[in-house]
Amino acid sequence: MLAAAVPALPGQTVIEAGCGAGAVLMQIAARRPGVRLTGIERDTAMAALAVENAVLNDVAGTTTIHPGDVAAGFRALNATPGDWAVSNPPFFDDPGALRAPAEGKRGAWMADDGLTAWTGFLLKAVREGGRIVVIHRADRLADLLALLGEKAGSFAIRSIHPFADEPAKRVLVQAIKTGRAPLRLLPPLVLHDREGGKHSSQAEAILRGEAALDW
Repeated sequence: MLAAAVPALPGQTVIEAGCGAGAVLMQIAARRPGVRLTGIERDTAMAALAVENAVLNDVAGTTTIHPGDVAAGFRALNATPGDWAVSNPPFFDDPGALRAPAEGKRGAWMADDGLTAWTGFLLKAVREGGRIVVIHRADRLADLLALLGEKAGSFAIRSIHPFADEPAKRVLVQAIKTGRAPLRLLPPLVLHDREGGKHSSQAEAILRGEAALDW
């Protein structure tokens, strides 16, 4: 879903905070040929896999993976801000909010330095007029808007619902650094159809790379 929401143009740079093994970056590369990709990942084993995935997908020449911690800030990378900064931040920053995940997954689930560190990184990682795209829990929408709103605006929000008759569990949020346009609430994305299909037709098309999520 995150990759489908990044309509980057050839020659533009997309920076992902917490890229893991590079799944989102590789999907962006497949959808948007000619885009330059940068990933930041603190888990050295995952960062190595991201490098390997770039080679396997023939985009090593346009992909850079930085082993680094989002908590250290974007300036610690000594890198140039990009046209896009994207992330699927850890969904929790309070260990008491859920049953502890398996140790191997703790880094992906728990934001040790909180959502503030992730939004701060993204705001520094993108140039003025550049775009930030985040997918996160729906109940953190107010926090995302408040934190990103310190230096960004022109918000566009798309809620993601498991079924059409159930509340959203996730939200996709786009913000433009220094943007001032009014907030836009876009049509929702419904993942599953109760008529028997595993996914709704729209979700299936997105997962197969046949459709995108436009802003």
